[in-house]
Amino acid sequence: MARDEPMSGRLAGDLGTVTEQELKKLLASLRTEHRDLDAAIDALSGSGSTDQLQIARLKKRKLRLKDQIAIVEDQLLPDIIA
Repeated sequence: MARDEPMSGRLAGDLGTVTEQELKKLLASLRTEHRDLDAAIDALSGSGSTDQLQIARLKKRKLRLKDQIAIVEDQLLPDIIA
């Protein structure tokens, strides 16, 4: 991975070469961003903002983050054969 490439950019590709420590760091970062977006959405909605397009964009970004979080969590959890 190139130094200037953000880790979240790797989610579209293979995470197999990323260490567990890097995945945990990425997961924490994604969760923080998800929480921050939630707070921003609440603040915009609570302030009576009429910028519905901005709120919709934030919600869409939040959903993408949720998907990325699920991908990283799947990489961290071992496969269990039931």
